[in-house]
Amino acid sequence: LIIFMVTTPMLQRGTDVELPRSRTGIAKAEDRLTLTLARDRRIYLNDQEVAPEALASRLRAAAAARQDRILYFRGDAAVPYGTVIEVMDTVKAAGFESVGMITERAAGAP
Repeated sequence: LIIFMVTTPMLQRGTDVELPRSRTGIAKAEDRLTLTLARDRRIYLNDQEVAPEALASRLRAAAAARQDRILYFRGDAAVPYGTVIEVMDTVKAAGFESVGMITERAAGAP
């Protein structure tokens, strides 16, 4: 499983999460599959809420339908690290080969 970071602009549609900050990143992808883990631990695949018990099957179906096998992850900074790891394990088991960690650009970052 390859993990990389993506820095997003301040304005973004979808579920409201407080993203961690990063000084580096890569350009925003246009056609991407995004998994969001909100502060209240609700899970969204793109903008659609997914029950935790349905996440594995939804991710397997999404991975099978994509050639790139890349998933972008938006996790609220307040979500416990253990919860993030559980979700990442599910992502890996579903067949995704790369995960882009979406962050906000840190103040003073180039």
